[in-house]
Formats: sequence, C-alpha cells, structure tokens
Amino acid sequence: MTGQLVVVGDTLLDRDVTGTVSRICPDAPAPVLDEGSAVDRPGGAGLAAQLAAAHGTEVALVTGLAGDAGGARLTELLSDAGVKVYPLRLPGATSEKIRLRAGGQTLLRLDRGGEPQRPDEPPEAVLEVLARARAILVSDYGRGLVRQPALRAALAEASAPIVWDPHPRGPAAVPGARLTTPNLAELRHLTGDAGQGSALSTAIRAGHELRRRWRAGGVAVTMGPDGALLCHSSGTPLIVPPPSALDRVEDTCGAGDRFAATAALALGDGATASEAVGMAVAAASEYVAAGGATGLHRPPRREPRPTAARSAEQVLAKVRADGGTVVATGGCFDLLHAGHVATLQAARRLGDCLVVCLNSDRSVRGLKGPERPVDSEQDRARLLAALDCVDAVVVFDEPTPHRVLGRLRPDIWVKGGDYAGDGRPELPEAELIHRWGGQVVTVPYLTGRSTTATITAARQRGLHLVRGAV
Repeated sequence: MTGQLVVVGDTLLDRDVTGTVSRICPDAPAPVLDEGSAVDRPGGAGLAAQLAAAHGTEVALVTGLAGDAGGARLTELLSDAGVKVYPLRLPGATSEKIRLRAGGQTLLRLDRGGEPQRPDEPPEAVLEVLARARAILVSDYGRGLVRQPALRAALAEASAPIVWDPHPRGPAAVPGARLTTPNLAELRHLTGDAGQGSALSTAIRAGHELRRRWRAGGVAVTMGPDGALLCHSSGTPLIVPPPSALDRVEDTCGAGDRFAATAALALGDGATASEAVGMAVAAASEYVAAGGATGLHRPPRREPRPTAARSAEQVLAKVRADGGTVVATGGCFDLLHAGHVATLQAARRLGDCLVVCLNSDRSVRGLKGPERPVDSEQDRARLLAALDCVDAVVVFDEPTPHRVLGRLRPDIWVKGGDYAGDGRPELPEAELIHRWGGQVVTVPYLTGRSTTATITAARQRGLHLVRGAV
C-alpha cells in the first residue's frame, strides 16, 4: 500500500543523561550522578514518527515547533530519521524532558518549556498532506496542538483511517476515529471511572463508555505486560496478550507510540481493528524487549558549525519573538561580486533579517568540480557576514540546503532572478519551504555577473599578460 503515515501531535525534546552514582551529595540526601553521555531524541509525537520511519514507512509529522534552539534540534533529529516535518509555528519555548539515568533506571526527570501554547493556523501544505494520507495517527501529549480548530476540522474531514492516542489533558477524538488507544490510567481519567473491581472489568466498562462518548469505531486499552483489550461494536471485548512474557524490561518509554503507529499502518493497509490490535501488541512487545527508547539505533550526530549556527539561532529567536519575518538565501558565493551583493540587498529588504546558507568547500567541490572554490568557506563566510545586509551565515556540507532549511524554517526563501522565467521548473527547495507555510521568491539579478565569468576573464587576462611579456 502506498502513501504516507501522517502523525499529528505535540513533539517534545527528550534528553537522556546517563552516568554512574557512587556517592551522596554532601549538602543534601541526594545521589550524585557523574555524567557519562547525553543523547537527544524526539519525544511525544516525534518519537511515534521516528519509530514508524525506522521500519521503512514514509512518515510525515504535523507538529508545533518553537523558533528556538530546541525546535531546531528537533527538526534536525527528525530529518535525520527520515521524517518529513510539517511545522505549525508554536509560541513560547520547546518543551524538554531531561531524564537522569544510572544502572538502567531513571533517577529524576527535569521538565522545561513552560505552559502549553496553541500553535498558529496550519499552512495549506498541512491540509494537503492530511487529505492524501494513507493513515493518520493523532499522538496527543496534551500541549494544545490538536485543539487547533482548523487542524481539527481537517482531521474530521480526512478519508484515511484515524488512530487517536489520547492524553488526559487533551480534547476528545474527532467523531469517527477508527481506533483510540488509551492506557488504563488514561482511560479511567477520561471517563471518570473510579476503577471498582478488577483491572479487566474496569477496562471493559470504561472502554465501552469512551467508545460511546467519542463515537469511535473501537477503543484499544493498552495494559502493559498484559497486552491490550479491544472494545468494539461487538458486545464481547477482545483480549490480545503479548506473544511471550518479557524476561527483562529496561525502558517502556515509547511502547504506546509503537503500538499506536503499528495499528494505524495496519488499518491503512486494510486490516480489521482486531487484526490491527494484534499486530500492534506484537510490535510493542518486540520494542520493549529490545530496550525501548534506549535501544533505538541512533545515527551519528552531525553537529552544525558552532559559531555560525549559534549566531543564526540567536538572530532568528529575536526576530520571531518580535513577530518579524525571517528571510534566507543560499549559494556558493565564491569570489563575491556585484551580482551577489545585489541579490543579498534585495533579499534583506523582504523581511527583518537575512540568513545566508553557504555551501561548504566540500559541497562546492561536489557541485563545481575539484578546482572550486577559489576562496575557502571561512573566507567566504567572513566576507558575507561583513555585509550590512547579512545578519547571519550558516555553512552546510550537503549538495542542497534542505537540511539546514528544515532547521531554520525561514518565512521567505530567496534566489537570484536567473532562476526565474516562464517554463522553468519550480525550485527544488519549494516543496520543503511550503511545509511550514513559507514562500519562495526570486529577486532581480544583475546580468553578466557570475563567478565563472569572473574566473574565466581573470585567466584570459593573465594569459594575455604572459604573452605580452614574452
């Protein structure tokens, strides 16, 4: 079955700090953690999207992202995992959850990010990706994204099967959701059930009540090592135990996300609710047995060049805090000339700051050949940063600026007018920029100015001088 799994929900930045404990703090009865390593990973809906993408699924994530360093880090992590991010602008700061761990256990969790904020209106690209989804997973973490009216309306109108993974602080699922996947504690909170009797009787009673209230096709109650219970249109619920008992449970974080994502994909491929729940229990059990979130394969971390990246993040954070417009442009900018300056000046006039995405030396060689660039990336970046119209420079190694653009999320992406013209294909960056509601434009270009022409003219002039001397 072709098509994307679209995950919709709140994304958090999770950081696992792992170390050893060998002493107690002298001024308080608390253990001292000697840090050994720290790993960043997407949490919330971001983890659900990452887990699905890790199994070869084409995944799009609709989420709120703040214009801060945490939001940039999340975009980088998700892009590296193969997830296409469709962000809604989120006021405030990125929500972070920092877990301090030793000996395979969590000692303390530190939460950052403040109160939940409702994001801005979804751009048209978000509505389009929902309309053509293969399946939709709403992964609600109670921070307000799925209360956004336009987004809820689009979910209600979607033709793809919807799996709704709820949160006690979140809203009800849109009517007609194929499956909702609360755990037992969430189910009791959502229905107000006091939990009289056994866990099984509570799950059956409250599961049917939630299905009736939300007009859902089914409620799959996840019950940890006991598997899941499905309350559907038949009066008799279905219990799906795990395929085998787990000998060792290191970390269950993300098991519910793995369950919900698997169920959504199964429904998208035409499975019945009972078949989907069976596959979801098996996948979640396998995930926990492999170590949960701590057992995920993590690609090597590729750090941006520190000075340029920090400068850009500071500029963007200030402009966005003031409600301004972020403009970006990119290129090799080898042998800076008047054509470059004209493009940069025109781009800067379109907004409140201009960030230049600069091809590194390795990137330029791949695009232009072994004799380029003439000037090193350090010199090119320094010359660009010295221009009054340039607010920040970010150097990137890849052939295209897609990865750095996903991190910066400019409101306007600018190219010189030599890219314009009737019949010319749309810029390759356009689809990416449109995901967060950005615009792609060209600006007037000074004809006859190019680095290649400058180099050719210099070589011809040098050859003429040598011949004249002879």
